[in-house]
Amino acid sequence: MDVLINVFVALHIIGIAALLGGFLTQMKAMGAGTARFSPAMLHGALTMLVTGVALVGLNQADDQSVDNLKIGIKLGILVVILALVYVKRDEERVDKGLFAAVGGLTMANIFIATLWT
Repeated sequence: MDVLINVFVALHIIGIAALLGGFLTQMKAMGAGTARFSPAMLHGALTMLVTGVALVGLNQADDQSVDNLKIGIKLGILVVILALVYVKRDEERVDKGLFAAVGGLTMANIFIATLWT
């Protein structure tokens, strides 16, 4: 079970890398007002959602404790990110504030995951 959990953790990290990497590569475009949500950002957020749900289920099946409040907050943030990216995915330009909000929420999710013990 530990190997399976570690595989899903790795996939979860790949998802966050795609989401954050998509944001970071558009930073210059955001300054110019031409930033847009890339398909990598959408796929990264979806990967995070699927693997995160799987991780919660696998950890509970392995009788490990799960902090439901932490998971709920992370899920709420991810749903907001996913909704914003999904709705605005086809637009040529995304508002600077909206694009920055997705980046900020992504970083908040990372800090919650790593610092909340």
